[in-house]
Amino acid sequence: MAGSISAGDFEQLRKRQMEEQHRRQQEQVEKALSGVKRRIAVYSGKGGVGKSTVAINLAAALARRGSRVGLLDADIDCPNITKLLGIDATLGVVSTPEGPRIVPAERYGMKVVSMASLPGNDDDDPTIWRGPLVTSALMQFLGGVQWGALDYLFIDMPPGTSDVPLTLLQFTRLDGFIIVTSPQTVSELDARKSGRMVHKLQGKVLGVVENFSGEMFGTGAGERAARALSVPLLGKISLSRAVREWADRGEPATLRSPEAEREFIAVLESLEKQLR
Repeated sequence: MAGSISAGDFEQLRKRQMEEQHRRQQEQVEKALSGVKRRIAVYSGKGGVGKSTVAINLAAALARRGSRVGLLDADIDCPNITKLLGIDATLGVVSTPEGPRIVPAERYGMKVVSMASLPGNDDDDPTIWRGPLVTSALMQFLGGVQWGALDYLFIDMPPGTSDVPLTLLQFTRLDGFIIVTSPQTVSELDARKSGRMVHKLQGKVLGVVENFSGEMFGTGAGERAARALSVPLLGKISLSRAVREWADRGEPATLRSPEAEREFIAVLESLEKQLR
């Protein structure tokens, strides 16, 4: 004869089931990323500060120097990585003993995964999803991709302090976050917020990059945000016509512009000190 269950017992049962599901998802992600040495998220609370440009050029500079590099576009709603890299190919799929796995596209020596590369996706079609669907897609990219052996995996984050950064911090081990800000005061404010979110969730902020730095928009926000977060300023990227023009052509500026290469290599050298 079946017995009764109290509200307290029901809550404990639900909690154990959620914890078990969480553990299984973490194990799946860690298994998929087991060949990745360094996992770095490029992040800011505000859109339009050039996170994708920074992520692409850091990744491309490392790939040019011989590192095995992956690039994950974690902006599920508005993915831009493929456009900035001139990628037209769709993602493939391969059978493995663990089940089907997504095969990344490859460009400039990098493995690239983005929602924009899914078959049937159109540049003009919006992705109108609530948080649970966004989280599910991100988990698929983290745990269902055949990344293989990588020295670095850069994760290009969407703006804001909600589903995507929260999921990353809860379900995978990251070496840290690069916070990107432009010189404007509002951008600096949102950069500080995003950095503090990382701190509150026990993540690590590796440093701050000031993008679009120079005469047009000014400078100094990067230093101020870095001081507020007690982290180093990794470097400044100038507001450069070369960066914009090469991005419009679908090529990383660091591979084409000596000035851009110097600036991104300087950021990488600062980053590597923090990783050590």
